[in-house]
Amino acid sequence: MKRVVVTGLGSLTPIGNTTKEFQANLLKGVSGSAMITRFDTSKFKTKFACELKDFNPLDHIEKSEARKYDLYTQYALIAVKEAVEHAQIDFEQLNRNRIGVIWGSGNGGITTFEEQVMEFANGDGTPRFNPFFIPKMIVDIASGVISIKYGLRGVNFTTVSACATSNTALIDAFNYIRWGKADMIITGGSEAAITRSAVGGFSSAKALSTHNEAPEKASRPFDVARDGFVMGEGAGALVLESYEHAIARNAPIIAEVVGGGMAADAYHLTGTHPEGEGAYLGMLAALEDAGITADDIDYMNPHATSTPMGDISELKAVERVFGANPKVYISATKSMTGHLLGAAGAVEAIACITAITEGQIPPTINTENVEPEYAGKFNLVTGKAVKADVKYAMSNTFGFGGHIATAIFKKFEG
Repeated sequence: MKRVVVTGLGSLTPIGNTTKEFQANLLKGVSGSAMITRFDTSKFKTKFACELKDFNPLDHIEKSEARKYDLYTQYALIAVKEAVEHAQIDFEQLNRNRIGVIWGSGNGGITTFEEQVMEFANGDGTPRFNPFFIPKMIVDIASGVISIKYGLRGVNFTTVSACATSNTALIDAFNYIRWGKADMIITGGSEAAITRSAVGGFSSAKALSTHNEAPEKASRPFDVARDGFVMGEGAGALVLESYEHAIARNAPIIAEVVGGGMAADAYHLTGTHPEGEGAYLGMLAALEDAGITADDIDYMNPHATSTPMGDISELKAVERVFGANPKVYISATKSMTGHLLGAAGAVEAIACITAITEGQIPPTINTENVEPEYAGKFNLVTGKAVKADVKYAMSNTFGFGGHIATAIFKKFEG
């Protein structure tokens, strides 16, 4: 099968509106959490989230175009534009019949849906819905809009596997290219779910932190005081292409994708398997796919949302795969970005690639007292970034419904 390389990255995150900004703040250990500005939270248990900062979509998209798209699609277009420019792509010189888009989102146009339903409910019963309501809302529209913008006529679809979504999209893109069914695929994910309904819903499920007095310290993966995740928003985009295609167009090769594994907990609607069964199977599948062993992994970005049950089940799975006291560096970047839901895998893929290219492991911030059973057992990077030679990096993502997706990246060596 064909080798698959990464040639472009695009980032729109709570700690940076470009990849360069995101990478710099990731390694500095900057928190993106603050009080919510989108709506009145006075009656909400959780009043904070990781919103984008100093961001106006109209700086990137014409107003006439932006009105057609929900925020999640706007975020996708902006991140993809950066990735395309980063990859130095001239689509006019390429066979666009063999270039595709596989994009992910867990919630799609939830902002649009909420606004339109509230407007209808508060009105006189007359259905005055926006003519763009359906295309703004549906979860597959971002992949379609990206393909329309660049004239890409290859494989095109959207993955939905909750918080495993964009890792699933990335693995699908990886497979289509190595199977020879595409030369290049734009992949990633976007999410814009900091809304009344999403925050209220996750809060009712007791999934969100309520650390309102110090939101910048609320996301604390593996810490004994963790009390839930912090909602995030944004997008991550990656340009994947076959090694031959990249070389032929003299593309800048950043890293390589070498493995992907998917599995299921088959256990609970929202809770992870207590022994991390799905996570264990997903990591094993990714290692087998890459043709390597657990000892080869230098860095792992865990799912680690900062929920009481989820973090422990993942550590149990990690111990089963890597053994006691493994050398692998582990750091949970959701401590800085919050949980970007369907976009988490794409943003954390970029974090893994950053560790590879920069030779630094991003820190886990806010974690001061690791669960006693695991304190000292894992090489958990807390506080500050550490220098390390990273050849292989692994990224875990898990979603409601028991969905598991694990991707493995490798330093490009020609």
